[in-house]
Amino acid sequence: MNRPAGLGGETSPSYETDDADAGVERTAGLVDPNQLGDWMDDRGLPGAGEPLSVRFISGGASNEIFEVSRGGYRWALRRPPRNVPPGRNETMMREYRILAALGGTDVPHARAAGACDDPDVLGAAFYLMDYVDGWSPISEPEWPEPFYSDLEARPGLAYELVEAIARLSRVDWKARGLEGLGRPDGFHERQVDRWYAHLERFKFRDIPGLDVAGDWLRGRKPRSYEPGIMHGDYQFANVMFHHGAPARMAAIVDWEMGTVGDPLLDLAWVVMGWPDDTGGGAGRRVGGYVDYTGMPGRDDLLERYASVSGRDVEEIDYYVILARFKMAIVLEGGYARFVSGGADNPKMEAFGAVVLDMAEAAAELARTTSL
Repeated sequence: MNRPAGLGGETSPSYETDDADAGVERTAGLVDPNQLGDWMDDRGLPGAGEPLSVRFISGGASNEIFEVSRGGYRWALRRPPRNVPPGRNETMMREYRILAALGGTDVPHARAAGACDDPDVLGAAFYLMDYVDGWSPISEPEWPEPFYSDLEARPGLAYELVEAIARLSRVDWKARGLEGLGRPDGFHERQVDRWYAHLERFKFRDIPGLDVAGDWLRGRKPRSYEPGIMHGDYQFANVMFHHGAPARMAAIVDWEMGTVGDPLLDLAWVVMGWPDDTGGGAGRRVGGYVDYTGMPGRDDLLERYASVSGRDVEEIDYYVILARFKMAIVLEGGYARFVSGGADNPKMEAFGAVVLDMAEAAAELARTTSL
């Protein structure tokens, strides 16, 4: 399946539709081709004077994705849902700012084509990026060939995943105009209080183990910290690969949690659920969308990241505890919306048990790590 850049991952649940009428109705309500075409013409985008078509691709609680075609060119348009959540327009523009800043770097991404912060055009902020013709693990029932049958080709997917964020961590964010995107100073000192405050907005139940992890994190921070661009929700669900072998990353997608902070947290996001045994029978694990059989082990991934990024990974347990602590709270937000009737995506119901497992895993590592 082809998947346009920007389709959300596990922490931004999305849905697709094969109902042509539903897609047409959704498109008509969210993207006016005439308004969009005029806006594109004002910015000198290709295909002026040619018919413009818009096709609904996917949507969810945070974003709506459309394919835009005109004069032989294709883009992906990303915008908030019809009922724009507070702050979502601003987040759209932050996403675009990161994409634009990555232009010309060796980080796989969809090329930024234009952004609009005027809600009078389409009813919300939006941006266009090049359409990436590739595939994503979250959109496939199994690894596509040759990665399904050829276990020797499969490790490349994992190494590409890790190398992409290693390259992201090397980008000179100040030179790329990203000062003010985040608050890198005091990043670690703020994390626990920040995420507890986020939890208080929707807290409705106790989460055993969360306080154990939080107390452990309060008393520690990494010995060394070099700020860099971080994705914030980095996993197989939020990347795209080119078709065929060898494995080649096409784009990192879904930048809504992007900021300037500690890139090692992205690495922890990858390895926090990586199985200890990736030999025969590892099977589909961790969220149900990835088969780790034949993948390299966690230590191999850490070594590859360190060699490409130049960063020290010795304190990865700290980052894994922080990642699990943060992930538990992020997913609890989705689960709370589902329980309260504020979200109709059925995938959110499964978050309830995942949150409890994630918090306990964070607590268990905090109790046993030697850091």
